[in-house]
Amino acid sequence: MTIRQTLEKIEYDTMVPQAARSAETRGRERVEPEDDIRPSYQRDRDRIIHCKAFRRLKHKTQVFLAPEGDHYRTRLTHVLEVTQIARTIAKSLRLNEVLTEAIGLGHDLGHSPFGHAGEAALNKLVKGGFDHYRQSVRVVEKLENDGRGLNLTIEVRDGILKHSKGQYGELLRTRKNARALTLEGDVVRISDIIAYVNHDIDDGIRAGLLSPTDIPEPIRAVLGQTGNARIDVMVRDVIERTIECRYESVTMSREIYEALEELRKYMFENMYLIPKVRDEFNKAQRMLVMLFEHVTANPAEFLDLNSDEPVERLAVDFIAGMTDRYAIALYEKIFVPKPWFS
Repeated sequence: MTIRQTLEKIEYDTMVPQAARSAETRGRERVEPEDDIRPSYQRDRDRIIHCKAFRRLKHKTQVFLAPEGDHYRTRLTHVLEVTQIARTIAKSLRLNEVLTEAIGLGHDLGHSPFGHAGEAALNKLVKGGFDHYRQSVRVVEKLENDGRGLNLTIEVRDGILKHSKGQYGELLRTRKNARALTLEGDVVRISDIIAYVNHDIDDGIRAGLLSPTDIPEPIRAVLGQTGNARIDVMVRDVIERTIECRYESVTMSREIYEALEELRKYMFENMYLIPKVRDEFNKAQRMLVMLFEHVTANPAEFLDLNSDEPVERLAVDFIAGMTDRYAIALYEKIFVPKPWFS
């Protein structure tokens, strides 16, 4: 018996029946020989960590554009916080912790520079629109590894695709066919919002846009007075309610769910969409539109034209892959006049 087979046996012996087991994966787009040490989802996790798109997340916006302070979240630290919360839930529920980790680490690989402001700008520029979750799947299926993709399992790609909620989307999908193929994918979905509403509050306080007592008292009374307390309350509730419903779905109690919905609504109205933040977002969007127009007008300078895909699609891939600082530097190089030295 190989090490991989031993680890797969441990999964069968320790996980609940509803967990996704590595040996039962629906497979990859391209068939590969099994590794003798790592089960399938562990290989996916490792491929994500070592890919270039993952490293670029350290210089992509979470909320505040190109933050200069050392302690603001970036897209990378967001991904790590989501993954840690998701692992805690998965481990407590005896689901597949490694699959959960792979989905968590990969869920934002396709995020544009400048966060959701960049996403909104790109959405208007390409036929069919742009969503970071679809772009994340495109990254792992096609763009990484010199166009060969990472060849991840179906379960990981599905979890990445179905993690996003946006401003108005359901926190927990109610229709079964809209949920992830695995409970692990749904764990990442709810962990994403548990992470971002709390760490964005922390960053808002650090930026002087919020104070701890600005969060409405009815929300704090249900979820907790601090970020740590709120995360603990929500994580425990997900674990307890999911066990209580016998794993029919990853779920929350009505009280906690409604308070979380109110907290998300509060954050959009009082931080994400306020003029001080939106003004910078608007500048970033204009920058990306100008870069897109320049790249599509001069494709040979920036794009691989051996591809059979439209120039507009290639340009969006190029811009979506940029970090905040790369986009700013390229914009300055192209559009900002330089002093003349004789």
